Amino acid sequence: MERLHTYKTLVEWTGNKGNGTAGYTSYERSHVVKVEGKQELICSSDPAFRGDDTLYNPEELFISSIASCHMLWYLHLCATAGVIVISYSDHATGNMMEESDGSGRFTSVILSPSVTVQSKEMIAPALRLHETAHKHCFIANSCNFSIHHQPECVAAD
Repeated sequence: MERLHTYKTLVEWTGNKGNGTAGYTSYERSHVVKVEGKQELICSSDPAFRGDDTLYNPEELFISSIASCHMLWYLHLCATAGVIVISYSDHATGNMMEESDGSGRFTSVILSPSVTVQSKEMIAPALRLHETAHKHCFIANSCNFSIHHQPECVAAD
């Protein structure tokens, strides 16, 4: 049975320095991402595109969305398979190709999850579950580029 889920956000530009977009250098790329009932995210563009390097940018949020979705599916699958995850972190990397006309697209993402499981016998199934998590990930299924996985897994015991 298919179910439709709808998500709503408000993205509000906050970078008008008084003259709007009168010139390419006359405005900031600052903006706020809002979701009703949640904390605001203060963002900008990547510094390569005149953004503030102290703020999150859309590209970073995109990569973190892929990594987060994979992690959440992975934890779910581990819980139902009896694999007890003690800790999980992922140093995800994305490559974006910028074209000469200024357009661009992501060409690949590498997820590098580091997982600690409760015992040694859980390592093999824990590593296999990354592939299943990838097949279920909502965000990965929405991407038109390759997403690779380089998981590491150790046992706490």
